[in-house]
Amino acid sequence: MDSAKLRNKSRGVILLNLGTPEDPGSHSVKKYLKEFLMDPYVLDIPYLFRWLLVHVAILPRRPALSALAYQKIWTEKGSPLLVHLLALTQRVQEKIGSEWSVQPAMRYGSPSIRSALQELKKQGLTEILVVPMYPQYSLAATESSIQECIRIGRLVDPTAKLSFIDSFYEYPLFIQAFVSIIQENLKTYSYDHLLFSFHGLPERHIQKASPKSAGCLVNSTCCDEMRWENQKCYRAQCFASARLMAGGLGVSSENYTVSFQSRLGRTPWIRPYTDVLYRELPRRGIQRLAVVCPAFVADCLETLEEIQIRGKEEYLQNGGEDLKLVPSLNSSEIWVNALCELLQRPHQVAFRPNSPVLNH
Repeated sequence: MDSAKLRNKSRGVILLNLGTPEDPGSHSVKKYLKEFLMDPYVLDIPYLFRWLLVHVAILPRRPALSALAYQKIWTEKGSPLLVHLLALTQRVQEKIGSEWSVQPAMRYGSPSIRSALQELKKQGLTEILVVPMYPQYSLAATESSIQECIRIGRLVDPTAKLSFIDSFYEYPLFIQAFVSIIQENLKTYSYDHLLFSFHGLPERHIQKASPKSAGCLVNSTCCDEMRWENQKCYRAQCFASARLMAGGLGVSSENYTVSFQSRLGRTPWIRPYTDVLYRELPRRGIQRLAVVCPAFVADCLETLEEIQIRGKEEYLQNGGEDLKLVPSLNSSEIWVNALCELLQRPHQVAFRPNSPVLNH
């Protein structure tokens, strides 16, 4: 990029997603899982126990199984999550104009946070907006990503001022984008019920993110509405996203369900569980199920393999007739437009304003 073009840029943006292995082989998957699972925001237990759990109980067996799952969804261009992130970055850059420099990054893996910050430093940009691509706030994804950006920012460019989008679970243009994608993909599909399946989290993560006065998870209705006490509650934000999307679709509360997928281990995770509903819904006479995954702005392992392949197989085995996954936002035009609007007016959502990285 020539120096004239660099001088014309005034604002940097990092579109940050979670991460993916470099390839679907077990060696790369093991490297990715090690980085992911050793994150104290993900496995929030003391370091020694975390190290033993990851290196003794998980890494000897899990990478081979995960590699098989990745191989089912891998494309000629690579990991779907990365392909969609790169396409989104390019389309947002084209849409938002030359005064902005939009960079892709992954919390784990490549392209790295460091490489994105280095590129923005090279362009002389110190005002940087980081958008973790997780609509609903969580310690494991959002806070981990923000803190890692701050840590790397100290090393790459201490003069940089980083701003962050905390969450955008109720951002009207995000809701409208998903509603549009759902309508487009279900207009010729006759379904009995709509399932909003979000990524799950251990219950303790939810409780850590909310003040004790919130009474988090003390009853089945504590997430039914947003209150000041549960503003950081991932589960409550998921229910809010689903309510808004269902409202935009004109779907009544009896005709949709919210659930949580991807649970691991024996610790309690937030409920209801998606895989349990695969058994329960056919018993209620629901034969044709449409599934939307609003925690993911791009299709990935959790949507393509866990829902569209494995989930569909389980649903059919339990008496269901069909299961259709609604694609995520990916790099669709409506999502590109929504994101460009958000970048220019970040105060419309949960926003952490500019602060020098040295102050953290």
